[in-house]
Amino acid sequence: MKKFIVASIVTFMIASSAIAGTDGENSLSKKPPSQVKDCFEGLNRATFSLNQGLDKAIFKPVAKGYRKLPSSVRTGTSNVLINISSLLTIPNNILQGEFKKAGINTGRFIVNTTVGILGIFDVASKMDFPEYEKEDYGQTFGFWGIGEGCYVVLPVLGPSTVRDTFGSFVNLLGGDPYYNASTHGNNEYLSDSLYMKTKIMTGVDFRAKNLESIDNLEKNSMDFYASVRSLYLQDRQQKIANSNPTIEIMYEGDWEEID
Repeated sequence: MKKFIVASIVTFMIASSAIAGTDGENSLSKKPPSQVKDCFEGLNRATFSLNQGLDKAIFKPVAKGYRKLPSSVRTGTSNVLINISSLLTIPNNILQGEFKKAGINTGRFIVNTTVGILGIFDVASKMDFPEYEKEDYGQTFGFWGIGEGCYVVLPVLGPSTVRDTFGSFVNLLGGDPYYNASTHGNNEYLSDSLYMKTKIMTGVDFRAKNLESIDNLEKNSMDFYASVRSLYLQDRQQKIANSNPTIEIMYEGDWEEID
């Protein structure tokens, strides 16, 4: 049950990334994403409304409080979270045959964990390591040629597709190496409780960075649901293709861009 709660928070954060960093005007590339059927649109819209209510009642107020912390604290927290996320990216680099990237990200993780004090300081970037790009199981499935399936909106988890939802639960049901180390590795520093707190903080950190962008998109969209759907699907296709994004997304290490 605890793993489901954690996954809900984190997947909400990941799905929301498709609308983060825009100027609130729903800026899409002229080339639309390939058609993904919205097979359950009525139910999806009802769930989307539920998620909006939860965001306004829980995620947004907590994110506003988090924003009041000193910039140095937020940046250090973001760096630690990015460092931990590489434990999911590295195996997906390997599954996609990107062995060079897997090696680079492993080196980045080792440097930041040791010299960077658990990742508080992004020493690897200062040493000119290539820019870090996240990977997940949904992206790996897409790379393997597995189709998206229908578009779905899940309670709390937010926008997804059948493929990405399955990818999220592959991670949830045992694919997350950080979770495995926390609960089965007999490591006193990686407790189950710490794992949960880290995942929750990832969602809060992300939401805090994108308060204005999400509010602006909602304000400027004639159909907020359709805007989020289009942006999510386009963002996922770009990630799978490793193409240059038309949507600027603010990740955990980007506080300096908005301070």
